[in-house]
Amino acid sequence: MIGGKRVVVVLPAYQAARTLERTVSEICRELVDDILLVDDASSDETVAIAHRLNLRTFVHEHNTGYGGNQKTCYHEAMKLGADIVVMVHPDYQYSPRLLGAMIHMLVSGHYDIVLGSRILGQCALEGGMPLYKYAANRCLTLLQNILLRQKLSEYHTGYRAYSRHVLEKLPFDRYSDDFLFDNQILCEAINAGFRIGEISCPTRYFPEASSINLHRSLIYGLGVLGCAIRYNRWFSMAAGK
Repeated sequence: MIGGKRVVVVLPAYQAARTLERTVSEICRELVDDILLVDDASSDETVAIAHRLNLRTFVHEHNTGYGGNQKTCYHEAMKLGADIVVMVHPDYQYSPRLLGAMIHMLVSGHYDIVLGSRILGQCALEGGMPLYKYAANRCLTLLQNILLRQKLSEYHTGYRAYSRHVLEKLPFDRYSDDFLFDNQILCEAINAGFRIGEISCPTRYFPEASSINLHRSLIYGLGVLGCAIRYNRWFSMAAGK
């Protein structure tokens, strides 16, 4: 525990056999009370490696998608009594060494959600993020900040820490089972008035790191804009406009 808070790290895994052990090796066990992995019906050795690493492991019989995986992660983490839940991608794209900073930001009471931003500190391109993904990230983030009246550096990072009360209040079971889940939970959190902090996080793009293709990126981008527009309308109604 840190500051009397029980910390659980969740690993939403799919075909993560080549990177799982490397990711887990950089998680400081002194900072966390438990690590749980949810395998989304991988066909590789992800589950076997998770068992060898003594991770608390849950296995989906059928692939539920990235969002569906997170839903199981958060439900199981809360069953373990988590006060803070940190999502770390097991593909080693984000640095687990920043867990302590993210956890302490929540323990401080200043924030309800902490994001590991690839954009702060100019880490994205240096880490190998494709230029088209970087440009799309910046454009979508600009539009979302305008629509949602925020000043976040990015909405699309997969490195996130949540206080328990955020997950208890937000109806995340209703959100998408695909990649849009991450954006929906942020939009809903903003709408609910939760405080969001960010830290600069280096990122790594390499063959083993997961990444969605151009077609799915386009679908995701349209979904993101639709989500932001929807919540902008809610803000306008709340303001009496």
